[in-house]
Amino acid sequence: MAPLEQIDDWPVAKSAAGTIDLAGRVALRGEIDRTFRLASVSKLLTAWATLVAVEEGSVDLDAPAAANGATVRQLLAHAAGYTFDGPDPVGTPGRTRMYSNTGFEILAAHVAERTGLPFDAYVREAVAEPLGMESFDPGGSPAKDFRCNARDLLRFAGELLAPQLLAAGTAMEARSVQFPELAGLLPGIGRFSPNPWGLGMEIRGLKQPHWTGTLNSPETFGHFGGSGTFLWVDPAEGLACLALANREFDEWAMARWPTLSNAVIEEHRSNKSEK
Repeated sequence: MAPLEQIDDWPVAKSAAGTIDLAGRVALRGEIDRTFRLASVSKLLTAWATLVAVEEGSVDLDAPAAANGATVRQLLAHAAGYTFDGPDPVGTPGRTRMYSNTGFEILAAHVAERTGLPFDAYVREAVAEPLGMESFDPGGSPAKDFRCNARDLLRFAGELLAPQLLAAGTAMEARSVQFPELAGLLPGIGRFSPNPWGLGMEIRGLKQPHWTGTLNSPETFGHFGGSGTFLWVDPAEGLACLALANREFDEWAMARWPTLSNAVIEEHRSNKSEK
């Protein structure tokens, strides 16, 4: 069985999955043209658009961007002191890793103010249109409500794997651990100390259990979403993988996502060894 065929047996009504490697080789399976809600995978696109704004000079990573003085960097790294969905900060910026949708909504508002464009227009112009993501819909919260099909999201996965919209140094910063000493909760999975995070990218590190596979390197970065979605990039393997589904994240995902990820990596390694 090809790895992506595993999604045929997932306990979900609708699903799609894909992989892309550094050579641009693509595999897709399932309802690849169906639009799914990305849930928190949206944060990857929001982060990438923010970093485009940084490179353009509109946004400063280390400038205050929130009412409590939290910087753009702290908002991207979930170190700004905001709770999951609470409107008010409850912690001191830089003290703990508090995963927050609110933080990303504040971040997007800051980018909009600094660029002079509504954030939905900015993320479309800065990221989606250059990548040819025709199905991309940035309506709703920039933390959790973007929509896209698997075919187009795989274009973005390819950008994360081999960046064209950002300089190499900026892209490396995005997937490098920010505030490495911070502990915190990875929603739906558990508390980790430390809980490594980049600029909008969750970094696998040595977390166990984890939604990626046991074969994924510690450098693996990406995000999963509560609507049954994930996207990871493994720089050590030169490979990216994603899956979209229409069932909320729970035990089914933790039972099946790592298995799929391991199978994808095993096949990738096998293909490389045969050349």
